[in-house]
Amino acid sequence: MSAPQLIPLRDYREYPVEEMARRAAEFYAEMRRRRSVRHFSDRPVPRSIIEDCLRAAGTAPSGANMQPWHFAVVSDPAVKHEIRLAAEAEEREFYTRRAPQEWLDALQPFGTTPEKPYLEIAPYLIAIFARSYELVAQTQKIKHYYVTESVGIATGILITALHHAGLATLTHTPSPMHFLNRILQRPTNERPFLLLVVGYPASDARVPDIGKKSLDEIATFY
Repeated sequence: MSAPQLIPLRDYREYPVEEMARRAAEFYAEMRRRRSVRHFSDRPVPRSIIEDCLRAAGTAPSGANMQPWHFAVVSDPAVKHEIRLAAEAEEREFYTRRAPQEWLDALQPFGTTPEKPYLEIAPYLIAIFARSYELVAQTQKIKHYYVTESVGIATGILITALHHAGLATLTHTPSPMHFLNRILQRPTNERPFLLLVVGYPASDARVPDIGKKSLDEIATFY
């Protein structure tokens, strides 16, 4: 095994403690405003904004730096319509046959139904795929490591970047999601991880009256 090729850490930026505290508090305040939205406007969003947010997602750490993600960005109305039809078919199965009552009860405060009009209204759908391996010359497989963890981190950065840019998002996970491979013609080494709805919230958008757990409930200091 050859020795790793290491370079100096040039881009790290240290701040005075007071500025660190201010930046941390300001970032928390900004992220506290983030809400999952189900009522979207059809206002167009410049593609360059989406591209920069995807670049930010691509900076995520990943197992052995394999970067096992692919982001399929959909703005074509016909493709969005096809995705909506397929997603709603799976959702109807979920609500009427697959989901146990306990799960349906947990969803009740959110008022969700099998109907997903936002999949066509929002200007962008971003289908996030996880790559379990890479194909080299169509024959050699290069295994990826910590795929789910890596793609999950990249997705979190993407949602954060989109919120920071001033856009609303919704994480949508119809199950199963294999229809995304078919519609978007993605290869067999990719599996759908999540469908992200992206755009401006509708002027009359409403969200559930819910809150987040306190720090004491989500963290323990030792």
